Amino acid sequence: MFSHDKLTNFFKTNFAMMQHHKYSLSDLENMVPWERAIYIDMLQEYLKKIEEQNRDRAAVARRR
Repeated sequence: MFSHDKLTNFFKTNFAMMQHHKYSLSDLENMVPWERAIYIDMLQEYLKKIEEQNRDRAAVARRR
């Protein structure tokens, strides 16, 4: 069974994926656990890449 913390993180992750990344609740509920984990990992990698690009752009802008 889920502990309170894990359950809270589960709902927060669902909310973020629905609000910011346009997944539907039915899409999330129909994923098998390993599939969900893969999509979350891919999303985290994507967000890190975007963050690095933004940092690089900001550094270039500061140098100008």
